[in-house]
Amino acid sequence: MADTAYDCVVIGSGPGGYVAAIRAAQLGMKTAVVEKGDIGGRCLNVACIPAKAVLRVADVLSEVRDAGDFGIAVAEPTVDFAKVADRRRTVVKTLTGGVSGLMKKNKIDVIAGSGAVTAQADVRVGGDEIQVAKGVILAAGSVKRPIPGTEFGGRVIGTEEAWAFDELPASLVVVGAGASGTEIASAYARLGVKVQLFEGLDRVLPTEDADISKVAERSFKKQGIEVHVKTFVENVQSAADKVTFTYGGEQGEADWLVIAAGRGPDVEGLGLDEAGVKLDERGLVAVDGALRTNVAGVHAIGDLVPGPALAHKASDEGVIAAEAIAGRETHPIEYVDIPRATFCTPNVASFGLTEQQAKDAGHDVVVGRLQYGAVGAGTVYGDRTGVIKVVGDKQYGELLGGHIVGSKATELIQELVNVKALEGGYPEVARIVHGHPTLSEGVMEAARAADGWLIHG
Repeated sequence: MADTAYDCVVIGSGPGGYVAAIRAAQLGMKTAVVEKGDIGGRCLNVACIPAKAVLRVADVLSEVRDAGDFGIAVAEPTVDFAKVADRRRTVVKTLTGGVSGLMKKNKIDVIAGSGAVTAQADVRVGGDEIQVAKGVILAAGSVKRPIPGTEFGGRVIGTEEAWAFDELPASLVVVGAGASGTEIASAYARLGVKVQLFEGLDRVLPTEDADISKVAERSFKKQGIEVHVKTFVENVQSAADKVTFTYGGEQGEADWLVIAAGRGPDVEGLGLDEAGVKLDERGLVAVDGALRTNVAGVHAIGDLVPGPALAHKASDEGVIAAEAIAGRETHPIEYVDIPRATFCTPNVASFGLTEQQAKDAGHDVVVGRLQYGAVGAGTVYGDRTGVIKVVGDKQYGELLGGHIVGSKATELIQELVNVKALEGGYPEVARIVHGHPTLSEGVMEAARAADGWLIHG
């Protein structure tokens, strides 16, 4: 135990927790982080970062295979997956080491163990009590959940295990075609794995704009992914060397079955009942705009609380919680305007309302669409099929949402997010000078389309 008294104690060291701790330390508070696993939490160790490390390998492999289109003759590449796994571990170690360094730099104590908040709004770690003078921040993240009628074990795994393979499987079934499921399917299909992707709703990426989902699904099929929508996986049985299941009256089997159909808040063992912390009807910790729970001195952030389960959302909430504990004025997050990024191929990114959501909300909806091929960079860089879609309110020129599918979509979306945050609209995007030839010109042209004066298209 590093000490027995702190101004601020954060339970959990993921992207929400460690950022909250650093901000608390910057504001002059004596701070500690309690972590029951590895520093960096699930995101850095078993989720976001290893996922992107494997996806990057698949991206490079795709680029090598496409080299002939650019006049470069290469032999069919081979994948040494043992080296892929080594690089994944190196990436994780580098970044978690960086977080450890930040803890030391900011004089934050890291306490190993499972933390729980007490009835006095202090923190218990094992048999030790830590007095907390100003505030506790709960940042424990989320846990995997099985689909009805199944349980994890054997050949039935979650997304964390899917990114931790040491050997490349021959076949993979992915249940859930949201962000996590499509990333897994897209990565492993391009690495040569036979992949089946199942979604119970009527389209892949069901929370994205319908036009974006259509483009993504076409690309998934071109990658060799066998896509099943409006289809449920049932009767899952794990054997020593395979998993069997049924779907739509058919029998199926694969080396592994990955459940990527949702997660739940990791509230077990946090002492919420003892402390009297209230949950909402979905089992999430109820908080206000400053991330305060109903118990004075206790805040909660990230996947424990309402809003999108995204690392960058958790980080921003961590900053807000730390500043609120320090007595600073804070402002609640506009959750609808947080960028959403899916790193499958093609990239999918969005923020704000979909076209249908905007109509349902009663807006006078105007839409600007543009294919990447309409601007020079789309042709130069070899992606003419990507789509940029801007959703606005015609009466006020308000930017209601942005939706992109294609190369670098996860980077391009930020421009629209920034314009909205600075209270600009799509007419402003349409008149901002963009570099040429860049894919970002497509964002400008989509805004021009919404404003009624598309130049290229």
